[in-house]
Amino acid sequence: MALPRIAHVDMDAFYASVELLRYPELRGLPLAIGGRREHQPVTLPDGTRQFLRLRDYTGRGVLTTATYEARAPGIGSGMGTMKAAKLAPDAVLLPVDFEAYRDCSRRFKAAIARIAGRIENRGIDEIYVDLSELPEDSATLGQRLKAAVHEATGLTCSIGIAPNKLLAKIGSDLEKPDGLTILSLADVPTRIWPLPARRINGIGPRAAERLAALGINTIGELAHSDEALLQEHFGNNHAAWLLEVAHGIDHREMVTSSDPKSVSRETTFERDLHVRSDRAELAQILTGLCHHLAQDLQRQGWAARTIGVKLRYADFSTVTRDQTLAAPVADAAAIRSAATACLRRVPLDRRLRLLGVRAGSLQRPDPGTEVIDKTQGELLLDDSQD
Repeated sequence: MALPRIAHVDMDAFYASVELLRYPELRGLPLAIGGRREHQPVTLPDGTRQFLRLRDYTGRGVLTTATYEARAPGIGSGMGTMKAAKLAPDAVLLPVDFEAYRDCSRRFKAAIARIAGRIENRGIDEIYVDLSELPEDSATLGQRLKAAVHEATGLTCSIGIAPNKLLAKIGSDLEKPDGLTILSLADVPTRIWPLPARRINGIGPRAAERLAALGINTIGELAHSDEALLQEHFGNNHAAWLLEVAHGIDHREMVTSSDPKSVSRETTFERDLHVRSDRAELAQILTGLCHHLAQDLQRQGWAARTIGVKLRYADFSTVTRDQTLAAPVADAAAIRSAATACLRRVPLDRRLRLLGVRAGSLQRPDPGTEVIDKTQGELLLDDSQD
């Protein structure tokens, strides 16, 4: 049996790179993705394009990603657009185009599948690939994968190849962009131990802070830490895991087929809204979210037994409510009806900054099973919420 050999393929600045294919004149410039649809560039009479700059943005949006040039002054994914404008006012802002990104994602994954069929999908821009049974050496395979991705999409990717998923993922990030890193367990002391503990997938900001408080900042320091100390602060199971991953050990298998647990849609408002004074606007937003969520379900062939809502108030506190239905739903009207029922169980006496709708307990509709379809005609909430 061949020794395990796993590749982690990570597209470089994916959303931004897709946009640069459309707008090559922006190459080398700081570019942020996260604007609204109306922020499309304007084509001038001379054929040149005029782009919105971050300094001209007003609103409450959040950036999805940015090019490496925009990241230099500190811009990052999930950052508020107004905050990003203070860091890089001259950066170009483009709207998000998920259809284009999904199309490119399908093409890069199909290109890799033609070389190695065992793939674990980890998102729109990254996958694990099992190379264990292929005859070529890792360097040759890595270059083949990179060439296939570039031919299919025009984009670059970074690849880490290692004996397990943990090291492969760390490796794909070591030489970005357009990198190829090959690691073995023998490389752990020299290439992995000097890295910050946070580079291990699964050690988040809070865990990193707790480790730092114990004087553990690098993966090497974690690998040589006292197990009893880790058990005292993280518990026996988590302590054992921390020591294993610090030594480059990862027992996870490839998951080549998995079903999503839920599908959701949410939006952050341009201004805080209140049910009493902004009922019509909120009702329209809710309808739109349910419509798009229904499209997502139908496109993927799912129906949902659970519908939930998520609200974030102006003070950033968040509440959720769910409802389990008697039969699966997949149409916008039924989703909206269930979401409205959930909203009746939420305090709505404060202003809102975000509204989301989630479909859970997903299942494939049986051909003989009736999927609930209710007639739409409800307001966001009944008058008892005034």
